[in-house]
Amino acid sequence: MESWKTNRAVFWVLSLPGSFWLGFFFLTPLALIWILSFGEKTGIITIDITWTLENYIRALEPVYLEVVWKSIWISVLATVLCLALAYPMAFAISFAPGRWKPLLLMAVMLPFWINLLIRTYALIAVLRTRGYVNFTLEWFWEKADAVLTFIGLEQLELIGARFEPLPILYNNFAVIFGLVYVFMPFMVLPLYANIEKLDKSFLEASLDLGAGHWRTLRSVVVPLTMPGIVSGIILVFIPCLGSFLTPDLLGGTNAQMIGNVIERQFKAANDWPFGSALSFLLMYATFGALAIRSVLSGRQSGMEI
Repeated sequence: MESWKTNRAVFWVLSLPGSFWLGFFFLTPLALIWILSFGEKTGIITIDITWTLENYIRALEPVYLEVVWKSIWISVLATVLCLALAYPMAFAISFAPGRWKPLLLMAVMLPFWINLLIRTYALIAVLRTRGYVNFTLEWFWEKADAVLTFIGLEQLELIGARFEPLPILYNNFAVIFGLVYVFMPFMVLPLYANIEKLDKSFLEASLDLGAGHWRTLRSVVVPLTMPGIVSGIILVFIPCLGSFLTPDLLGGTNAQMIGNVIERQFKAANDWPFGSALSFLLMYATFGALAIRSVLSGRQSGMEI
């Protein structure tokens, strides 16, 4: 009994710093924002807490629901692309020779060593009209023109064809590209951790029994690595949905997401109650999706039993 009490006391002592940090710097500000979502802006800097639902009703207007829907499909597409690219990458790292694994994992985590703002501005330099992508395409265009001239054919400009820079910045493509670039490591790392623990004998048994590589991947590998897939999807989709820096810098005015609308309410419009309501509406939707997933997972586990 004394040992149990001692272990319990040690547990509370060790958990106290982390609990204080979580409660004071996360839960307390979150509670304050939740209270503000039921307030009214009565002046430039004054807010009255009247426990009104007007902010939530306003957040359900079509103009804001359209932005939410756009944010959802952009986040879904970015998550799917991250999964499609990260799955073979995680497999390659997992099956790489032992001396290469630390280097490959370091290459995946290397972007974390650079500030997100700097990386985003680097993407602007790559995607802009006179950026590296268009510069490379123009170089190939000029070389093709030179080859045609050398073999005696008409130049491309003489037949009405000329190089036009691709509009790959300040649109939805740039936002999706930026989100995939930023959040790719969050998909690779949980997939790698799950694949690394995978019993390789299952793959060998499947191949020995006559199943092809695609059948083994579909029927053996994917079900066994499903926890890593689900974890990666959650770690990528939720930050994508609330992202505001990447859409602001890469999307411009044509590809704004709900995070940008929330940011403007807190900064430009100085309407903290409405911004708080938008934030928690997004949070409620996220919690609802996680709850549905939990219920479906529980039902699937019950059916398997």
